[in-house]
Amino acid sequence: MIHSLFIINSACDVFIEKHWKSIISRSVCDYFFDQHRKAINPEDIPPVIATPHHYLISIYRCGLYFVAVCMTEVPPLFVIEFLHRVVDTFEDYFSECSENVVKDNYVVVYELLDEMLDNGFPLATESNILKELIKPPNILRTIANSVTGKSNVSATLPSGQLSNVPWRRSGVKYTNNEAYFDVIEEVDAIIDKGGSTVFAEIQGYVR
Repeated sequence: MIHSLFIINSACDVFIEKHWKSIISRSVCDYFFDQHRKAINPEDIPPVIATPHHYLISIYRCGLYFVAVCMTEVPPLFVIEFLHRVVDTFEDYFSECSENVVKDNYVVVYELLDEMLDNGFPLATESNILKELIKPPNILRTIANSVTGKSNVSATLPSGQLSNVPWRRSGVKYTNNEAYFDVIEEVDAIIDKGGSTVFAEIQGYVR
């Protein structure tokens, strides 16, 4: 599916690259740079660029280009959705997704990319699961890991992996099992001059 991912800044410098299968040279990005030079705006760059041996699928968000490299034909929207999920995850972990933030947290970035794709195929993309696998960075944890040499990656399987609903932890219990619904009802009626109902119909739905 996805062989490599390159994160490129607005100056067309590759500052993060991740390979899940064979290592693909950065020179493959030259096809992307050619389109970048031709484009007036970042949004004008074609989201899918076919090269003699690869397909480059990209998105532009937060001032950065996320370029996925595929060796075979794949559904482009599938890859684009995954790239957006990568950016959403970075924003969830670091509050923003900028070049400086990604560079400052490159260890966590690589750990997240390792967990999100398995041999090039999306595996864990839900924040609920990822946060159990990889703890969000903070100053205290960063210092402790530097001193002890520990990793951010958890050694236990996330409880969300055992749930039929991946974004929700398994075995969650609440003191009050309640659910709230809005019932919207509409009444259509015909009333004669004496106030008697000639015709009435009620339609409703739950929201």
